[in-house]
Amino acid sequence: MKLTIGALLIAFIMAGCATKDNTAITASSAPTLPIAGTWKLLSGTLIEKGDTTVTDYTKDVSFIKIINNDHFAFLTHDTKGATDSSKTFDAGGGSYTLKDSSYTEHLQYCLEREWEGHDFTFTVTIKNDTLTQSGIEKVPNTGTSRLNIERYVRLKN
Repeated sequence: MKLTIGALLIAFIMAGCATKDNTAITASSAPTLPIAGTWKLLSGTLIEKGDTTVTDYTKDVSFIKIINNDHFAFLTHDTKGATDSSKTFDAGGGSYTLKDSSYTEHLQYCLEREWEGHDFTFTVTIKNDTLTQSGIEKVPNTGTSRLNIERYVRLKN
């Protein structure tokens, strides 16, 4: 009887250890931030060569970013339905990496082809349904070197 109780106790302890190890593996492979989803850009601030440009993306233009477990895509267009030269459209996407609050986009597709093949690293924070990302965008062959700060809201179904 003592042997049976002892064997059950050892089996219970070992099962508890196995569960703890499996939980640790799952937790370490989970994303650091809940970044996956569809995000609508509310505002963008560009600071380049001492000039600051703030764009309100809630008025005449709409911009969304879609992020899944390993890729992102963005789409933007004017909301006025313009059919002349004032119409705007932009798109791009690629893979990304996320470690803690460091989010790096590896731009593989872009309407502005000279931006393709570049990496852009941002610091990302998420508070409630608001994502803020800020980082340096540098594309040497275009002369672009600027601080980009974007504020998004998560879209709900």
